This record gives sequence, structure tokens and C-alpha cells, in this order.
Amino acid sequence: MKINRYIDHTLLKPVATERDIEHLCKEALQYRFYSVCVHGCYVSVARKTLGDADDIHICAVAGFPLGAMSTKTKIFESEQAIADGADEIDMVINLGWLKSGDTKKAQQEIGAIKKAIGPHILKVIIETCYLTDAEKALASTLAADAGADFVKTSTGFGTGGATLRDIEIMKEAVEGKARLKASGGIKSFEVAKKYIDLGVTRIGTSSGVAIVKGLTSNESY
Repeated sequence: MKINRYIDHTLLKPVATERDIEHLCKEALQYRFYSVCVHGCYVSVARKTLGDADDIHICAVAGFPLGAMSTKTKIFESEQAIADGADEIDMVINLGWLKSGDTKKAQQEIGAIKKAIGPHILKVIIETCYLTDAEKALASTLAADAGADFVKTSTGFGTGGATLRDIEIMKEAVEGKARLKASGGIKSFEVAKKYIDLGVTRIGTSSGVAIVKGLTSNESY
């Protein structure tokens, strides 16, 4: 198992500098991670740094980390990131709509963003730490039915990250219609492998280097 190819090498700290993003991308080049995950303002920096390395993708976040922006704002942010060179979008579901029972609005928003980015990959972050098990299942179902390519556990900025139980709930809910991304708190090879064994095909982490080296990181995400 080439665990490096499961990793979205991530840097989403609010104080991340252009030099930090360049360093992230150089690590991705060295370890051949599947992607780098960055804020939209740094997509062009990542594209320039990665050069012609077509096996390393660029993931940009949208509506991050709260998910409470207007749909038009999320669409614009996603379209701009793609125009700047992103291959994938990780958007945050509107948790307020979900908890208010406005499931149609939440689902329509996901569908609108998927339509806007076309063939590019869309991952929907459901931020499991704020949801009941029933809400986790509902959010996952909504995302998959709206055309999302992945459902993702966490932003890494909430009160908690991924758990194995979350992935079990999400996997059952999507019924194979969407893939699974675990993120938040995955800091070692052993833990990453447990998620992969459950069916996760992408790991979002700032601890990618430690994971491929078989070490345990003290990174927060």
C-alpha cells in the first residue's frame, strides 16, 4: 500500500505564508502525495511551485471553515479556485441549514457548486463534531445525492476531528455513491491505515511526512 497516494497534504492555518505553501508543495513533490490542500488565495502559488507534476493535485477549500457563506459566494470562490489552477474543491456544508431542517437548501447548494466546477472533484465537509449520528448520516446522504464525489469528516477547526465511527456511519449512508475522506487528528501511519482499512480513499492531514515515515506527528490538524 502506497500510503502517500492517499494523502491530501494540508496547510490551512490562518497564518500560513506564501513561503509556507511553497514548502508544503516541495514536500508533496518529495513524497509524491496525492494532493496539496490550501486556501484559495494560494492556489496559484501551489500551481507555480508544483510545476508540471501532473500526479500531484491541488485542492482548495470553499466556504471554509464555517460553511455559513451565501451559496453565490461559495460558487464564486470555487470557480475562482478552479480558474487559478485547483483540481478539487473541499466545501463546507451549511450546518445551520442542516440543523434547521432546511435539507433541500443544503442539498441544492452542493449540487450548484458541483455543477459550477463540472468534472472537477467536489468533497463535502460535514463537520461531524457538531452533528448527531443521525445528522451525520443525513448530511452524507444529501451530499452523495447532490453529486458530491466525496464526503469528508472535518475541517480540523471544529471541536473534534475524524473518528472511525464517523466513517462507518458515513460509509453506510452513501451506499457507494460517494467516496470517503477522513481528516482532523490523523497523525500516524497506524491510525491512517485504520481509516483506509475501513474504506477511506483520502486522508486530509498536515502530518503527511510523519505518516509516510512511520512516525507520530504533533501537528494539530
